Amino acid sequence: MKSSPGAEGGRPAATPTVQIDNARMRVTEWRFPPGGATGFHRHEYDYCVVPMTTGTLRIEAKDGKATDAALVAGRSYAREIGVEHDVVNPNPFEFVFVEIELKEPRR
Repeated sequence: MKSSPGAEGGRPAATPTVQIDNARMRVTEWRFPPGGATGFHRHEYDYCVVPMTTGTLRIEAKDGKATDAALVAGRSYAREIGVEHDVVNPNPFEFVFVEIELKEPRR
């Protein structure tokens, strides 16, 4: 995921830590302080998210619509290339997930 520099709307920025980045995949740990956000971005690859925390993330679309997603630690989900959004932590606690981006095209 490539996000805009910093978070938008004066929000604290979520912190990405790339753990693996090779020809096949990129694995990034994302840490969101309370109120933290990624900034609006478009996903360049198919990806899987593994929540490390149970809580809610708010997904804000390009048109301004927001959806709250209830996530459970260890319960993964996947999305395809091209998703555009900002991800915001509305919880009063830090939220953490690991994102796995698949760089190789589908076979």
